[in-house]
Amino acid sequence: MSANAAKKPPRLGDLLVDKGLVTSDQLRIALVEQKRQNLPLGKILVRLGFVTEAVMRDTLGELLDQESVDLTKVVPDDKAIKLVPKEVARRYRLLPISYDAEQKIMTVAMADTFDVVALDQAAALLGGDVELRPLLASEAEIDAVIDQFYGYELSLEGILHELETGEIDYQSLQSGVGTYSHPLVRLVDALLAEAVKRRASDVHFEPEEGFVRIRYRIDGVLRQIQSLHKSYWSGVVVRVKVMADMNIAETRAPQDGRISLTLVGRPIDFRVSTQPTTHGENVVLRVLDRDRGIVPLDKLSLTSEALSALKLMMARPEGIILVTGPTGSGKTTTLYSMLGYLNSESVNIMTLEDPVEYPMSMIRQSSVNEAVKLDFANGVRSMMRQDPDIILVGEIRDEDTAKMAFRAAMTGHQVYSTLHTNSALGVIPRLTDIGVTPEVMSGNIIGVVAQRLVRRLCPHCRQAYTPEGIELYLLGLASSDNLTIYKASGCAQCEYRGYMGRISLMEVLRIDKEMDEMMVRRASQRELFAHIISKGFVPLAEDGVRRVIEGVTSLDEVSRVVDLTDRVA
Repeated sequence: MSANAAKKPPRLGDLLVDKGLVTSDQLRIALVEQKRQNLPLGKILVRLGFVTEAVMRDTLGELLDQESVDLTKVVPDDKAIKLVPKEVARRYRLLPISYDAEQKIMTVAMADTFDVVALDQAAALLGGDVELRPLLASEAEIDAVIDQFYGYELSLEGILHELETGEIDYQSLQSGVGTYSHPLVRLVDALLAEAVKRRASDVHFEPEEGFVRIRYRIDGVLRQIQSLHKSYWSGVVVRVKVMADMNIAETRAPQDGRISLTLVGRPIDFRVSTQPTTHGENVVLRVLDRDRGIVPLDKLSLTSEALSALKLMMARPEGIILVTGPTGSGKTTTLYSMLGYLNSESVNIMTLEDPVEYPMSMIRQSSVNEAVKLDFANGVRSMMRQDPDIILVGEIRDEDTAKMAFRAAMTGHQVYSTLHTNSALGVIPRLTDIGVTPEVMSGNIIGVVAQRLVRRLCPHCRQAYTPEGIELYLLGLASSDNLTIYKASGCAQCEYRGYMGRISLMEVLRIDKEMDEMMVRRASQRELFAHIISKGFVPLAEDGVRRVIEGVTSLDEVSRVVDLTDRVA
């Protein structure tokens, strides 16, 4: 055989043996049974009990280079279920998972993703112009869940109606068998699915004296979605705790957990936190959507000048790059964007986070763990023995962490971290307050990125107007000069909020040699600010005004997160 000949793909049995999932003896037995029964090898191996359905599904997915899905962790879209009749789903062994009406893409789970007849029939049923995205699932899983998903109401309104008219058995929520049929189980699943579809970053379950308030944080602002009778609350809490592997008997102490589900056709994680309050346990879930959480560097809405400055900062082989801003300002997303830009097989990137939010390939990620005394300071000390090129420290909180981060930078590593300050220049007094001397800072801080998130005006209903009076001063203009800016209005597209999505405002500060010298001689903030402005530094306020003039956001929205009053003087 020539060296250029195409390499044959591995056979299923060989792949299972290579992975240590079955033994050679088990494979021989299965092959004998396969000849006798004339059935696929995978089905024989499952029937003999040598492998599970889940193992076979994932192995086949790898062999066929086809994405697989675990249907035990899937919450299908009720709209998708309604588009495909149960008879069609059962005949072709396919389960609709989600439907994107805008892009006309339906995600379906199938036992045979190469079944052209089934795909053609389903496409014809949907009108022919819908693209089907098949995911591999086992036959047994599909057969088991078709009756469940088609036999019960899946919409939020339908589930609430069912709850209001039926008896609730809370004990059944703790059972691991057939729990999907219970309306409270479907209610929690539907609320989480709805949160993902509406791009919520957090889900709040807030018990009051006589009812439970459910709110989503969408585009940084909380919105009330639903209110439930207090009698349902214990069942909802039990369901969330079961999903997050929490202790359902513990109600007096805070708990943390994590939920992994497949919603709207893609894997979604939820970080769960419970907190005892006067009216019961308050539950908050942080939505960790990988598709939305990891953004390419060139999609961060930076100006070309700021992007160039950021890339120059990342080109430095050693030193610290800090991202600052309040909680919820997108610091983690920016850090992951930077790591994604630098990630390659030629560098060893290690992170220490509290906790790890988005798994990234080729990056060694660790979570802070107080139980084993792995805090930020000890974690950085340990990581430095792992031959890293780049280190990410989730947050510099205290003197020990700061000193370890700077020690890593001074010994030839590139370090990334976050700090809570109001501006990029505010990093210097903040680090001094923690206990880092200006002499240590000098030459070791590569640069600082300060950011805020503002809501983007809905393009369908934004209202144009000419600024006057104080607005002109805030924009830094003497007269309107026929300038048109926009304000929020409200329409069905944005749920009558006037805004849709968010963008980041950023200021990028590169630390040069002159600034290093100024830090050592402890120059005032006024001197430092005058210096960086002379070098072309663009403050957050200026970036916000630029966005207002471009018509991307409103002056009210920028004023909400950035102080523009200095521009009035």
